[in-house]
Amino acid sequence: MRRSDFNYELPPELIAQFPAERRSASRLLELAPNGTLADRQMRDFASLIEPGDLLIFNDTRVIPARLFGRKPTGGRVEILIERLLGEREALAQVGASKTPKPGGEILIDLADGEAPAVLVMIDRQDDMFRLQLHSAGSFERLMERVGRLPLPPYIEHAPGGFDAERYQTVFAAKPGAVAAPTAGLHFDDTLLADLNSRGVRTATLTLHVGAGTFQPLRVDDVSEHRMHAERYEISPELCEAIVRTKARGGRVVAVGTTVTRALESAALSGTLQSGAGETRLFITPGYRFNVVDRLLTNFHLPESTLLMLVSAFAGYERIMAAYRHAVQQRYRFFSYGDAMLLTRQG
Repeated sequence: MRRSDFNYELPPELIAQFPAERRSASRLLELAPNGTLADRQMRDFASLIEPGDLLIFNDTRVIPARLFGRKPTGGRVEILIERLLGEREALAQVGASKTPKPGGEILIDLADGEAPAVLVMIDRQDDMFRLQLHSAGSFERLMERVGRLPLPPYIEHAPGGFDAERYQTVFAAKPGAVAAPTAGLHFDDTLLADLNSRGVRTATLTLHVGAGTFQPLRVDDVSEHRMHAERYEISPELCEAIVRTKARGGRVVAVGTTVTRALESAALSGTLQSGAGETRLFITPGYRFNVVDRLLTNFHLPESTLLMLVSAFAGYERIMAAYRHAVQQRYRFFSYGDAMLLTRQG
């Protein structure tokens, strides 16, 4: 398939710049296996999940991973931490007028009168840079002091206190993501209580969403694309819960593409494996799903790997028709936008 096969026309005003007033007040587009579409609300979600189903969330927490610095010569530098490699070492995207060279320094200004933090570029790994902190403290402490929440590039306002709350899920627990698992943003305590009262079981896994989730495909032939790596961890208890759910006829419902990628990556051998791992799994039409039966997800960017994943899950023609419907009905798109509920085809 070609990258252009996954393009669609999206009016810019449909890109949500702020979330709904309440988490569960978003709209929900349900796509049935036969292609039928139903316009609903997220508050209807609990009624669409059967007692005995297992709903799985991603409990990663977004870190203040965006840093602003300068070169010793004065040039401005923007850093987006991808992952911490230790207390004083990190892998990051670096934006500057000229690409830093190994040994080059980046200065991060702190409080007035305090010497700036010094980062040194060690080497380059694909499109990322390995940085070392050459001053007191740790990267984690540096981000706590001067880091900013890394809102997606299509959100045009600077992050504020409102974003600090709403760009995290209510079950965020394990720091490490540089982007939110956005399908989880729709859940609040009321909706979780509704699910519990219906007998829907819930569980969590962890996948730390990387900055690569926003990177566009740079090749026309989809098969030539190489996915960015993301870390995940799945507990033995979750694996056992999935086995029990399927044995009694229940369905595994993934809240988000991150949960889907983690579960499918852990089952590539044919058997779901617990533990920590790193995935570059690229799911495109033709992929055979082993674990996930239903998927709650937001609307994704044109020509993105996530749009390809949902097309593989629910069917390419059905997804593209659903997106055309969503545009016509003025759904809100992307991270702060509305949601879709999909059922696996086949």
